[in-house]
Amino acid sequence: MTQQHSAPAPGVDRIARALLRGSSRILKIVRPQTVRNFDVMIDGQTLDPGLQRAMGLFSLMSRKPMSDIPLRYSRSAMNFGGRMLGHALPQRRIEDLEINGDGGPIPARLYTPLELSTGDALIVFFHGGGWTVGSIDACDNVARFLADRSGFPVLSVGYRLAPEHPFPAAIDDAMSAYRFAYENAEALGALPERIVVAGESAGGNLAAVVSQQATATGLPPAFQLLFCPITDVSRKRRSYSLFSDGYVLTEAHMDWFRDNYLPNPLHATDPRASPLLAPSFTGLPPTYVAVSGFDPLRDEGEEYAQRLREAGVHVTLRRHPSLIHGVIYGTAFGDTGRSVLLEAIGALRFALALATPPVR
Repeated sequence: MTQQHSAPAPGVDRIARALLRGSSRILKIVRPQTVRNFDVMIDGQTLDPGLQRAMGLFSLMSRKPMSDIPLRYSRSAMNFGGRMLGHALPQRRIEDLEINGDGGPIPARLYTPLELSTGDALIVFFHGGGWTVGSIDACDNVARFLADRSGFPVLSVGYRLAPEHPFPAAIDDAMSAYRFAYENAEALGALPERIVVAGESAGGNLAAVVSQQATATGLPPAFQLLFCPITDVSRKRRSYSLFSDGYVLTEAHMDWFRDNYLPNPLHATDPRASPLLAPSFTGLPPTYVAVSGFDPLRDEGEEYAQRLREAGVHVTLRRHPSLIHGVIYGTAFGDTGRSVLLEAIGALRFALALATPPVR
């Protein structure tokens, strides 16, 4: 089923953005004692001042552990936050789709940019949210930005969420969506050989696993874009202890996400949950990995890039030392989120330009 998608009413979103911007300006001027007013330096990195002020604002709010908040509220909050923090860039066309999956229909949204680039590529995007929260609505502004700035259509995938649908439901849906894109590439405005997989956090995890599984079946993606990906849920690295709390994504969040997604702890070592543990990385597509300096997931993302490099895969690793997890959602505030996305899009376009598409 296909239907035309219309953006949500902007009134409340505009008010929320104005309040957030106004609060940020007040904090910048007044700097109460409850807000950090000194450089935050950890592991040779200095936290971006704008993000420091924003986190100071959030620290003034009452915050409960996610495990103590009804799940529907956490999901609604992430949807609202995604709209509030980003720009809803106009598109030529936005369509809501349903993809047939083994577990039932999979919602997806196809974004066609105002100006299509040559190259016949399609970006299949998987949202973040620890496999537990997040949605195609929460990442709507990210998908719009990717489509607008790359010139390629973006297929955003709403895979099933835990705990209602634990592992491996999410990766099963992700693979169904990739196969749909591959088999229907021409109708989606692309060539099957030019499909790109992309994702952020848990979505980066799914994109990495899709790349591994699709490559093993002879249908490899043309490229993968991984933003702050989760690559190994079987153990914690040094960045967990460095940034366990206070930088948006916390160690407690990750524990809760993992427990929801993997009720059977033995699944943590399954490469479909921890792609860093895959027996081979040979033949995987060219890859761009972006990590943030102040992020518990930083080290495993960098380790994943290193494993790719050791296997002979062309990989670009970019650490943004002053940034935090989830920064790509904030395209409406400052330059940080936009810069991360623009740099990744530049790498993607360069790689696809080198791999000349076949003549139709």
